[in-house]
Amino acid sequence: MFRSKVKTIFLALSVTIMAASLISFPQESVDASIRGLNMWWEIVFPSLLPFFIVSEMLIGFGVVKFIGVLFEPFMRPLFKVPGVGGFVWAMGMASGFPAGAKLTARLRQEKQLTQIEAERLVSFTNCSNPLFIFGAVSVGFFYNAKLGVILALSHYLGNITVGLIMRFYGREEEKSTNSSKRPFSLKAAFRELHRTRINDNRPIGKLLGDAVMSSIQTLLMIGGFIILFSVINKLLFHLQVTAFFANFIEYALSLIQFPEILSIPFFSGLFEITLGSQMTSQIQEATLMQQAVITSFVLAFSGFSVQAQVASILAQTDIRFKPFFIARIMHGFFASIYTYLLWQPIYEQFYGNEQPSNAIPVSMFTDPSWIQSQLNILIQTGPLITIAALMLYIIIYTKRIMTEKHN
Repeated sequence: MFRSKVKTIFLALSVTIMAASLISFPQESVDASIRGLNMWWEIVFPSLLPFFIVSEMLIGFGVVKFIGVLFEPFMRPLFKVPGVGGFVWAMGMASGFPAGAKLTARLRQEKQLTQIEAERLVSFTNCSNPLFIFGAVSVGFFYNAKLGVILALSHYLGNITVGLIMRFYGREEEKSTNSSKRPFSLKAAFRELHRTRINDNRPIGKLLGDAVMSSIQTLLMIGGFIILFSVINKLLFHLQVTAFFANFIEYALSLIQFPEILSIPFFSGLFEITLGSQMTSQIQEATLMQQAVITSFVLAFSGFSVQAQVASILAQTDIRFKPFFIARIMHGFFASIYTYLLWQPIYEQFYGNEQPSNAIPVSMFTDPSWIQSQLNILIQTGPLITIAALMLYIIIYTKRIMTEKHN
């Protein structure tokens, strides 16, 4: 009872301080809000919407169940999750935050995952997509696309490591469950695909409408969190809270012989990865390797903004948030360690004598400026895609309300 009262007082006091801060720093709050809005409707919404819609349709048509049967012999021994986890993992890497959480929650609602399996899966399927790592961070902030090779390698290797560790999570709770091993069978996969499609008897039009509605509702929620945490981060800076906690971070950085000036970018990155990465790239006193290590931690930890988005998605199910949060801390440390270990044998060995450039390594893409051009196209066309999708959402929503009234 006492803890509940303390929590009530703490929450009420926090919201009151935030409201007072908004009044005290109106211009700064508006600027931060606009920055978050621009990020959402230029990049986040148009880049995630197609993945969300296609994922919902793949689940409805049984393709995910098909993939699950095929991937079962691979995902079960390595990560102790069903084969459908392979689909979630691939889509999470391709589309970025918080697609892994969205798809995991969806599959849990479909009862294709147990609670423990879902908590394992969501812990290592949320990650930054290659477009953000190479385009926004490496090219946009560091003006050095080759740095993206190290950041991407350490990021995804860290995710795999977290997945291998989380396979031991929940073994005591799972003892009573029976997880039978199924061999690779294309025939069984097709059988499950057909059965799932038949059981989901929605017409294609209804299925597509549901996919659009669900995807846009999730993206609206994500947009709200991005704007909110952009403002919170700015207010914390002006209230000197960032500087206060940076003092403790400075001590930790000094132990590993990193410049103490990296403390403020690091703390900002704990709230919002884009701002943290950008601020880290501007610290001239640090070496590129030190900047890469800090950036790797920020990208892997995901920031409280992304974690709040994931918490909101998981709240719709019985999936607990605590394992995800612990996994993000582990991912942050693993990604930083991998960056440090791979710096000499990969970056220094292959790119050490080259000048920073916006060109992507030819060994990765046929067009050297492919990632940068894709990011520019997305920024130019993103707002139009967002507006068109929101108009479609309004039309579908209005039609459904009218239909329910007539019925």
